[in-house]
Amino acid sequence: MTDSRRVVVTQRFFDDATVAYLQAHGCEVAVADLPPGKGDGDFTQAELETLLAGAAGWIVGHARVTRELMAVLPDLKIVSRRGVGYERVDLEAARDLGKVVAIAAGGNDASVADHAIALMLAVGRRFRESQANMLAGNWSILMGSDLYRKTVGVVGAGRIGRSVVQRLRGFEAEVLVAGNRRDDAWAAANDVTYVDMPTLLARSDVVTLHAPLTPETRLLIDADALAAMKPGAILINTARGGLVDDAALLEALKSGRLGGAGLDTFMSESDPALKPVTDALLALPNVVATPHAAASSREGLDRTNRVAAESVVAVLEGRDPAPGCVVADGRRR
Repeated sequence: MTDSRRVVVTQRFFDDATVAYLQAHGCEVAVADLPPGKGDGDFTQAELETLLAGAAGWIVGHARVTRELMAVLPDLKIVSRRGVGYERVDLEAARDLGKVVAIAAGGNDASVADHAIALMLAVGRRFRESQANMLAGNWSILMGSDLYRKTVGVVGAGRIGRSVVQRLRGFEAEVLVAGNRRDDAWAAANDVTYVDMPTLLARSDVVTLHAPLTPETRLLIDADALAAMKPGAILINTARGGLVDDAALLEALKSGRLGGAGLDTFMSESDPALKPVTDALLALPNVVATPHAAASSREGLDRTNRVAAESVVAVLEGRDPAPGCVVADGRRR
């Protein structure tokens, strides 16, 4: 193992200021050339091994970080995600192999929260349908629904969920929260009511998902959950595709059981066999969709780039990254 300061970035939109920050801390920065329409999740292990040879730090997007890959990269000290999900990283292997895994905690909270609110408004006010009609020469008015004073169910009250709650206060919404963590002081300060999932589904005009993808939350919104939702309700998912059974969601939307959906993530992102389901969802007039772009504002990416880079520098200098960023630390086994 060498005392390398080589840092490899396998993400687009990595800003010059963050490159300069890394260089100012003695790092040699290599930003991978990603083919158009492809991300680092499309690289083979052999390609990743070549890109990462001799690297001490890796700022990663959606590549699968496996035990096999990390085992052949002895110089690699830290895997730093430009984002907050880490289900594609083998955390146990990272600990076993003495590596640190970090996330860009706090970097994209505002961007994702803004995006979730935007989807609520776009679906409720039927923006997509209205514009399609206008393009076809039909300027008749479609009746939508307000977000104002609606009941919104927030599933998961971590950093992003709390940012959504903060924004909903401006709409005078009644906010219900379901999740594993309970903070009564925060709930009282923000006029939030903790409820169980059945209550949240039954009462909410809008359900917005902000939970991590874990074995416990996978397919949290399945056919039964969708059937339990308030008729005409709107589902928003800016978290992870695996939280929702997309095939069941498609049927709930086609049947008219739900009023619409705002979707930034899909099951087909990790299972290409489900692409026909995604395509069918995209074709529905009451679905507003984006390509896993909720965190990808200019400002949000600059923030997450910097947080990810700061974690790399901290580890290479023998320090701890900022609180909340470390999800695995093999240095302390």
